[in-house]
Amino acid sequence: MVHAGHNAQNRPDSECSDASRTVPATTRLAVVENEFTRHWHPYRWQLRETTLQWIVEQRLISDDVVNTYSEDLLCYTDLIAGYYVGDSSSVVQAIADFSAWFFLWDDRHSIDVRHRRDQQWWQLSAELRQSLRHPAQHRDHPEPLVAAFADSVGRIFGQLGQAWDERFAEHMDGIFVAYDREYRNLIVNQVPTVADYLQLRRWTFGHDVWIDLLELTAGCELPPSIQLDDTYQRAAHASQEFASSYNDLCSMPKEIAAGDIHNLGICFMHHEGLDEEQAQAAVRLHVIDCITRFGQAESEIPALWNAGRCTRKIRTAVESCVFNMRNWISSTYWFHHESSRYRPQDWDNPAWPPYLNTGGVS
Repeated sequence: MVHAGHNAQNRPDSECSDASRTVPATTRLAVVENEFTRHWHPYRWQLRETTLQWIVEQRLISDDVVNTYSEDLLCYTDLIAGYYVGDSSSVVQAIADFSAWFFLWDDRHSIDVRHRRDQQWWQLSAELRQSLRHPAQHRDHPEPLVAAFADSVGRIFGQLGQAWDERFAEHMDGIFVAYDREYRNLIVNQVPTVADYLQLRRWTFGHDVWIDLLELTAGCELPPSIQLDDTYQRAAHASQEFASSYNDLCSMPKEIAAGDIHNLGICFMHHEGLDEEQAQAAVRLHVIDCITRFGQAESEIPALWNAGRCTRKIRTAVESCVFNMRNWISSTYWFHHESSRYRPQDWDNPAWPPYLNTGGVS
């Protein structure tokens, strides 16, 4: 039985408040703290407890490890509770479970690379692709990551329509391809160029699926004329690129300690001859540029309905999507200073999170 701290109904939103966090100077961004208000889904605490229980039920992590680390390392759901504000509890729960799967699948990727479990990785990769196409047939799969993926994706599919499901599946296919490419890079120690890394990172972070899920949150599939519009895409990808690049900025110490090579700062160090401090500064500038690009695109969004291209329903959906794009920035920022996942100085082994050392993911 998972015991995720306090009773979900009685936990105040002020607990773990932003103001109580000390942000290091290298990663502090005053523009986020001052201009991007943090919002929470009202289901926040229930979300954490339900997803942690789901993790155990899906055999992804043992009950004792979840109970030990639920308050910090494994609080993935706080990202989703700040990313997707406004949807129903069942929708956000499916997204939260999917996000927890994503984090743990990423951990499995690191483990398989570290131990050169190549055959196991390629088998898992193939089985996940099959599960994506036929989730109902894989919910009882003996591999927990396949079964959990099938369960979460099966609850996401069918909410909007076949075209949206097919688009989401196409984007997941792209993520699988990118993870396989990253695996090959890591086992031969090939550091991508900065430009190649940014393109690959779009997929390994899952930009497009998180953007797709904005529509699920809004309860409305956007027509291609809006969803593919340059302004909408620039806003969405700038906010997602902020999230992935800020993650790289905060992850640099642990990834350098682990000998990882897939990090924007490490790419700067390898290909442009920067030292660690200079690379951190370069990533920080890139992160700030993402915020600037998002703000520019966000300011142009009203032109979509001022030109008469939106019905009232579509306008409301777009406003919901852009509101949550903004939330990605604040939620990502504060999460990195609340989760012990990004404080390797507190770990016994700065190259490896403690819940992995205790057999949390295998």
